[in-house]
Amino acid sequence: MPHRERKNIRAGLRVAIVLKQDQRTGKQTVGTVKDLLTNSSNHPHGIKVRLTDGQVGRVQKILADEKEN
Repeated sequence: MPHRERKNIRAGLRVAIVLKQDQRTGKQTVGTVKDLLTNSSNHPHGIKVRLTDGQVGRVQKILADEKEN
């Protein structure tokens, strides 16, 4: 899954993340990646990122590439 590999996530990508408090429900939050917080090359639950609005969560889906904008 591409959202589990750090090499596929970069600043400027539009993604859907799951916030810590939403892990039980799986509710997704959409935003643009500002910072990558996971240091390992992959993670089974998704790469942890900070969005431009400051929210932090694990990437569940990559919605758009910065090249498309």
